[in-house]
Amino acid sequence: MKLKKGVLIVLDGIDGTGKTTQAKRLLAALQKRGADAVYFREPSDSQWGLAIKTKAVIADSLTPEEELDLFQKDRKENVEKNLKPALQEKKVIVLDRYYFSTIAYQGARGIDPETIRRQNESFAVKPDLVFILDIAPQKGLNRIAISREKMDKHFEREDYLIKVREIFRSFEGENILHIDASRPEEDIYKDIEKIVLDYLESITSDSSL
Repeated sequence: MKLKKGVLIVLDGIDGTGKTTQAKRLLAALQKRGADAVYFREPSDSQWGLAIKTKAVIADSLTPEEELDLFQKDRKENVEKNLKPALQEKKVIVLDRYYFSTIAYQGARGIDPETIRRQNESFAVKPDLVFILDIAPQKGLNRIAISREKMDKHFEREDYLIKVREIFRSFEGENILHIDASRPEEDIYKDIEKIVLDYLESITSDSSL
């Protein structure tokens, strides 16, 4: 698979949508088809990302402004260290969360979503495809309770996620696709895979897809 340029595919949405599962399935499928595909996630393992993960287990451990600062510092490092180099090498990046999460989560805590968007788009590379996986917060939290031993007390609260979901559902753009994540995993994946393969075929220089 010889692509004419690097590709950034983002999977985003509230907690419990299954986006990490979908991202890893997509990565494996692309690699099997011969794509030079890589996976990254946010928060990353930078000092800023680790600080976020440490604080997230404690409810109200960060102010909205502190959260925003940490997420953006982490993202700037991820963009420079991981995303830009991979795109320059014409790789396909599967990214688990991006600045859409920051707009939604910190926006739901009272910071103006458009301000967050402008700040991030001033340095973040533009994604080619964005999948917003959508699910009712209670259903997402039920999934998390089954699959994880410990809940994230800072972010994973139903009243908060209802507000976060509203912001996610407001995102629009020709590269933004909203996916019903309440369906079976296989059905969700088939939708994502078809859209991704059709897009890659449109920018490939051979017919190996």
